Amino acid sequence: MPVLTPPPLSLYVHIPWCVQKCPYCDFNSHAQKGEIPESQYIDALLEDLKTDIEKYQLENAPRLLHSIFIGGGTPSLISPQEIGRLLRGIEALLPFEDNIEITMEANPGTIEAERFAQFQTQGVNRISIGVQSFEQEKLQALGRIHGQQEAINAAKLAHQIGLKSFNLDLMHGLPNQTQAQALADLDKAIELDPYHLSWYQLTIEPNTLFYSKPPILPDDDDLWDIFEQGHQRLTEAGYVQYEISGYSKPGYQCRHNLNYWHFGDYLGIGCGSHGKLSFADGRIVRTTKVKHPRGYLAALNNLVKPYLDNETQVESEDRPFEYFMNRFRLIEACPKAEFIQRTGLKLDDIDGPISQAKLQGFITESDSHWQVTQKGKLFFNDLIELFVEEE
Repeated sequence: MPVLTPPPLSLYVHIPWCVQKCPYCDFNSHAQKGEIPESQYIDALLEDLKTDIEKYQLENAPRLLHSIFIGGGTPSLISPQEIGRLLRGIEALLPFEDNIEITMEANPGTIEAERFAQFQTQGVNRISIGVQSFEQEKLQALGRIHGQQEAINAAKLAHQIGLKSFNLDLMHGLPNQTQAQALADLDKAIELDPYHLSWYQLTIEPNTLFYSKPPILPDDDDLWDIFEQGHQRLTEAGYVQYEISGYSKPGYQCRHNLNYWHFGDYLGIGCGSHGKLSFADGRIVRTTKVKHPRGYLAALNNLVKPYLDNETQVESEDRPFEYFMNRFRLIEACPKAEFIQRTGLKLDDIDGPISQAKLQGFITESDSHWQVTQKGKLFFNDLIELFVEEE
């Protein structure tokens, strides 16, 4: 087995409930029916984390927690008091870095000033607000339950309470969306001056309502024009693109997502959450937790803890694909030393696909780094497929 240098450790926490399921959403989310068993679920999350720590002997090799991301679903449906209990429980099990980033997703339709400030008081220092669009017709088509003014108020609120950072999620390429509408949405987001903007194109995913009943989406030429003009507007407004769909003011990149894209480690707790852990003996393990809330909560109720639904090892031949699928999403150059440290492989192991990627103009190479070209970004899937191990 190769020797690995353990990367930073993050934690993803999944809250599965939403007010209603959006037609484009392929995340593990469930429409709220009755009262959320939030206290019981927080108990289960902490037991889940404790079980992972014991199973993977993390208490014997303590690593400071680099970031926490509470996603969903709609985590802001959980009371601030229970979110605070969760964060205190996590810190009692895993020590925090001094400057830990703690992000929570929130929908504009489920928050108001008092709760926003309360989440901050409980330890959340970054909020990701699911705006998606500022146009009422598009919000309705996407199944969103908030209106334009609620989205605007949420962003203003995040500024007023002095959050360390906040993100606006915004989509383009929406059903029947014109270039003018997409850019007007972006202009409104820029006007609200978030520290971070996730600006991404709507894609139709399997197991969604949009997949079974596909809407009419803009064509490729329109999508490219939207991206080119939008990228220019973001750049002129002082935002730096650091990932395919990630823009931020300088110094406000999402630390949690950066750890994913640098092939870092993360524990995943909660229904259907995923984790990835590297060990000094060369193993890389991926985990998946029980998907449905009923099954997940039964693990606590029955006093047995089958939170872990699946565990697989990432074999050496699969590591180049997994590493570059994440790392080449970033705009910055990729250090060769990081590839060696995070995968435990040698540069010789990827001579073939790297040569092909250079030959096809997808990347350039220096003595110490690889850099994805504009062509490589446009044909990202073709680039990544070069690293798939042939049967």
